[in-house]
Amino acid sequence: MNKLIVDETRPITLVGGGELEPQDLKWALSLAPCLVAADGGAAHALAQNHVPKAVIGDFDSISPEIRDQIPADHLFHMAEQDSTDFDKALRSIRAPLVLAVGFLGGRLDHQLAVLNTLVQDLGPACILIGRHEVIFHLPQEISLPLVPGDIVSLFPLRQVQACSDGLEWPLAGVRMQPGGQIGTSNRALGPVTLRVEGPGLLGMVPRRYLPELMSALVRQ
Repeated sequence: MNKLIVDETRPITLVGGGELEPQDLKWALSLAPCLVAADGGAAHALAQNHVPKAVIGDFDSISPEIRDQIPADHLFHMAEQDSTDFDKALRSIRAPLVLAVGFLGGRLDHQLAVLNTLVQDLGPACILIGRHEVIFHLPQEISLPLVPGDIVSLFPLRQVQACSDGLEWPLAGVRMQPGGQIGTSNRALGPVTLRVEGPGLLGMVPRRYLPELMSALVRQ
């Protein structure tokens, strides 16, 4: 059973120990002011003068110097090695939404593990903030106020069927799957609606749409 560590009625910013663009943590906190760190993400938080409400992980990536700067009752050690720190953090949070920074870039195996966790719906809806786009697990239906020419990419991590309104190349019931049909580098003709029959499809849209994406996912 998952242990609930953070219980909030407002969105949460979750910071990881991967590559972090200088302004991304500040931007995320402006939209989701409650800060939680996944293991080594605590170093990013302290570097920008923030003490996380909770630090969650197996603590193999956090130095003793960083741990000493965080109150003991903010540290939540989870020793098991069968899951990533991103996984551990997500399933320990109850909130309307999580904004995740510091989880993309760096080692490719870490990024793949994060994307694998994202489609498992282990906790709240979560948006990964990347350098060029934001990444999310598609709910059954979502509408976004895109404009003509915006890149919309869809990538399946399971076999899944989807359809769309407002894309230059409509999905029209296309069945996508790893190693088969995917949906990257599509383009919006204007506002876009996506519908998916089941879990497993990642969506990627330009990062400037983060506030609109947050609103759309919270309404689910």
